[in-house]
Amino acid sequence: MKAVGYRQSLPIEHPESLLDFEAPDPVASGRDLLVEVRAIAVNPVDGKVRLRAQPPAGQTAILGWDAAGVVRAVGPDCTLFRPGDEVWYAGDVTRPGCNSELHLVDERIVGRKPASLDFAQAAALPLTSITAWELLFERLGIHTGKQPRGESLLIIGAAGGVGSILTQIASRLTALTVIGTASREETRAWVLQNGAHHVIDHSRPLSEELRRIGVPRVTHVAALTQTDHHWEQIVESLEPQGHLCLIDDPPVIDVKLLKKKSIALHWELMFTRSMFQTPDMIAQHHLLNEVSALVDAGILKTTFADHFGRVCAENLKKAQALIQSGRSRGKIVLEGF
Repeated sequence: MKAVGYRQSLPIEHPESLLDFEAPDPVASGRDLLVEVRAIAVNPVDGKVRLRAQPPAGQTAILGWDAAGVVRAVGPDCTLFRPGDEVWYAGDVTRPGCNSELHLVDERIVGRKPASLDFAQAAALPLTSITAWELLFERLGIHTGKQPRGESLLIIGAAGGVGSILTQIASRLTALTVIGTASREETRAWVLQNGAHHVIDHSRPLSEELRRIGVPRVTHVAALTQTDHHWEQIVESLEPQGHLCLIDDPPVIDVKLLKKKSIALHWELMFTRSMFQTPDMIAQHHLLNEVSALVDAGILKTTFADHFGRVCAENLKKAQALIQSGRSRGKIVLEGF
């Protein structure tokens, strides 16, 4: 099968940072599905793994944790899918990624692809949808429904992949007042299009920007990017006994600043369930099916923003470079081999 991978942890600009190569076709066993990958999306985790996880000498590691495709074969213990089913998933960061023509994935973290989306549109959503859903409903404990509770959510980095779907889920499925951050006109328009009630500029002090729109403080914050840069302003912007959830990797933060306000700190990593094979691992199967139904009902929409062509090293380098620049919006998708 055709695949894209890396042999050394190199800057994305290096000619050998990503390589096209041929790999043996995998074989499904246990609860694994063998999926014929039709489209993939690119995420910050791709670059993080590439730079932090050096493959063993002589081996080529495959990245990619967002896919839509067709089940070609199933392992003997599978009960949820059959060959021919159209599926979408984010996969398991401890296993080879999906930047390959064929891919093995545990059926418990796979959902049925929305019928209303093509493969490229669908590939944009799994990883970010799981992250946003778990962050909002499992980590922050937000209730669904439109019964007002006086709660508000500040999403830092609302134009990015997770921010784009989190804004939709929060504004359409809950009673939260949703405030997104964006610093450019095109990203500001994107955040409003996704359903935010307000947009503020994260290049300015967050507390001042909140006061500008008439919101003294918020009850919840989703810190999706540059948490360390905004840390003191996040604390200032939260209500006493508020809740904060992070998904990025701040090098240093002073958690003692949270004590005075009794702020609860949460982390969200959508790979936790698959990484530790938790007893509730199948929750991601149900979650993806629910998001799929919401997409087909027209309640949620794809966050697909840019199509970078077929899946190959050259195009993946361009996609990862754009994500590293911090100037992307929505999701970057590649399709076909």
